[in-house]
Amino acid sequence: MVDISYDVVVVGAGPAGSIAARYAAMAGARTLVIEEHAASGSPVQCTGLVSSKTLDVCDIEPGAWVYQKIKGAHIFSPESSSISIGGEKVRAYVIDRTIFDRHLLQRAAEAGADVMMKTKAIGLGPELGPGPRAGNSRGKKVLEVITNAKRLDISAGVVIGADGVQGSIARWSDLGQVQKLLLGVQIETAYDVENTDHVEVFLGTDVPGFFAWAVPLSENTARIGLCVDPARTHLSAYEHLKMFLHKNPRMKERLGKGCSDMLVGCIPLGPQSRTVADGVIITGDAAGQVKPTSGGGVYMGALCAKIAGEVAAKAALWDDTSAVGLMEYDRRWREVVGKELAVGMRIHKVFGRMGDEDFSELMRFFGEHEVLELINTYGDIDHPSLLVGKLLAKAKGKKLLGMFRVALKAIVGREL
Repeated sequence: MVDISYDVVVVGAGPAGSIAARYAAMAGARTLVIEEHAASGSPVQCTGLVSSKTLDVCDIEPGAWVYQKIKGAHIFSPESSSISIGGEKVRAYVIDRTIFDRHLLQRAAEAGADVMMKTKAIGLGPELGPGPRAGNSRGKKVLEVITNAKRLDISAGVVIGADGVQGSIARWSDLGQVQKLLLGVQIETAYDVENTDHVEVFLGTDVPGFFAWAVPLSENTARIGLCVDPARTHLSAYEHLKMFLHKNPRMKERLGKGCSDMLVGCIPLGPQSRTVADGVIITGDAAGQVKPTSGGGVYMGALCAKIAGEVAAKAALWDDTSAVGLMEYDRRWREVVGKELAVGMRIHKVFGRMGDEDFSELMRFFGEHEVLELINTYGDIDHPSLLVGKLLAKAKGKKLLGMFRVALKAIVGREL
């Protein structure tokens, strides 16, 4: 027995979920967003660093929730030498993700979407009808939820799974899991920040499979964290963070005492081979739509969520939400960001195999004046493929370390 009915039900009120709901509602679909927590944006699972393009894609202007405007980065090699990239252009923002997420959910509600907080999805199945439509050939679903200690069955033309890397919609729909998970940890702590308009990035095998960072909140406070590839270490991310804070010369010099906040989580990399099933679309972190080079998911998640909302609404209103009917979403999002995700995964994989000597050689190459000019001109954290092509052309004929040559070859798929 169905308790309530909607054209589109979005599971998860993070940025991807709220944007998908907004676009579904704007397309005329009766839309519902459910969120298992009491408030959107909590608990926080992000560094709070988003590119300037992210705000454009999310159709939102910078507000009081912006802590810092970021113009560049200081990148540190394993032996603590560094290069600085960037310029006068604002490339990113350090934000309060809780307020940011709530703004996006409010935009969805203003567009006409209903919202149910403290509502957890506990099951998903087909909506079976009598007569010639028995067997649910068109894909409608029934989502079982618990809200305010009460069980409800919600009929949905399309369920959009925006429930994150640990969500259930993809699993219940036999869409499988993302290709890879990184483990991360971050603290908010006292830190003597050198430049509030630059982030700091630390490379090396002390952070196996990824990198460490310091993101400024003020002149004396930063978010410091790292991610590791669990396939390359037997230690936890937290154990690696403790060692990094103890061993790294810059951390020992600038780090203050105490910790006002800590978060632990996972970063999903690599989308599933399919992101639709009968009556189901998955988007955002749940679909691995995360930049493998930086671990950021808001920008790509927003791009894909817009498509998810549009396609879900159209399919529901046309009364054909079968997997075949929803494949438009899979095709469209891959046309928009598929290349960048593929290039990013190749970069991630080869850099994950590099040793400290390789990173040092890479830093020397990046530190050359002409190379820095290329990075500052063409560097785009959201779209790295253009810069990779420019670096490849610059690297031709240079006597670079073998590992770096192998890395570039693997990234671009051809010989230097």
